[in-house]
Amino acid sequence: MAEVLYFVSDLHFGGDGELRHCDFAGEFIAFLDALETAGEDAELIIAGDTFGFWETTTVKGTAKLDRIIADHQAIFDQIRRTGEKVAVTMMAGNHDYDLACDPEFAPRLAAYNIRLDTAENLRRVAGGRTVWIEHGQQSDPFNASPDYGNLYALPVGYFITETVVAGASRLSSFGRGTWLKDIRSVATEQIPDWVFSNYFYREMWWVIRAVASIFLLLFAFTLAAMVAEGLRAAGVIDSNIFLNNPLFRALGFVGNILHVLIAVNMLIMFFMLVVAIPGLVVLHDIRDTLRRFQITGAEVSSMAGHSDEPYKERARAVFAAHPEVAVYLFGHTHHAFLETEADGRVIANLGTWLKILHRVPVRFGYLPAVYYPTFRLNYFRIHGDDRGVVVDYVEVAKRPEPELTVLQRVFTLGRRVPPPPVIPARTVVRPSRT
Repeated sequence: MAEVLYFVSDLHFGGDGELRHCDFAGEFIAFLDALETAGEDAELIIAGDTFGFWETTTVKGTAKLDRIIADHQAIFDQIRRTGEKVAVTMMAGNHDYDLACDPEFAPRLAAYNIRLDTAENLRRVAGGRTVWIEHGQQSDPFNASPDYGNLYALPVGYFITETVVAGASRLSSFGRGTWLKDIRSVATEQIPDWVFSNYFYREMWWVIRAVASIFLLLFAFTLAAMVAEGLRAAGVIDSNIFLNNPLFRALGFVGNILHVLIAVNMLIMFFMLVVAIPGLVVLHDIRDTLRRFQITGAEVSSMAGHSDEPYKERARAVFAAHPEVAVYLFGHTHHAFLETEADGRVIANLGTWLKILHRVPVRFGYLPAVYYPTFRLNYFRIHGDDRGVVVDYVEVAKRPEPELTVLQRVFTLGRRVPPPPVIPARTVVRPSRT
């Protein structure tokens, strides 16, 4: 048993089209090289979704692995070198579920000093306690296999990935920029909004975009003018600054046209709101009916598995059944975090090395939101000493390539991507008192 354990997850090498490119190849090779030269008695465990088999549709069977390795040869050559000094163990995830179904994969990986372990969970010992490792798809009904080890027992998530994600990556090169390949970095329920955002800022003819931008900005200004007029009528304010605007007077004839245009828009918007009230009543009643039959959108969203709670519940069940377990590790959701339970035991998500997209609302009006790219490359290092089980968290710095358009940057000026959950650099699980 190795004295030091390293963990990464969700590397997602491979796929059709533009997904054959790896954004973090240099950083991952540097990480592997550091392990090779560290001189430790160590093991690296890759906790599933190393490969994007679901996204690789042009070849079948073990040929998928051969093609992915060829596309990322430098990475696997470094894995082979690192594996001469450090034990490298690979688990199967949902996106590379084939690994758990075909024994032919094991010797191919062994040629690169990778030991394939297809068990749904692994256990290692550190500081006299057990570290429990899973990929995590077991807690996600959308992506869990109904008959683990059966190549044909595929979950709903497989069919969505094969058709939507793989198809998008093949078509990505036809767009203005390869933005479509980042579809796997977007939460499932956000895909329609993300596609519309990129259509508006990248694919739409600039004349249409300019007219639409003016219209949407004018709509926002008119809405503000309506609110101000209501406050003026109620006696809360003395004057509607949106209608009695010094800028309009300074613009002369053009200002008069703008004044009339806003006033007419206010009148139209007022009648639209009046008509919308009975429509909202009907919509509310429809939603109540759907909720009674349990077919609202909430059930669909919950299937996507983006909440951490099912995975935490799984971890607590493992803790209850196995008191010797001090740390529960999983991946799958791409949401890195570390949480310490009341008894001191640790639940941690290993995150992903893929690009992560964050929805950022625009600064002006009702224009589409912008999806900002970020990376959170990381690994966990676990060992034992006289204090107990030591869990170290290390982030690898990486800045995304500049890919936002000028318009996207201008419309989100001053907006910031929300910071990710803080993960302490070191967490110690004290020895059990029982």
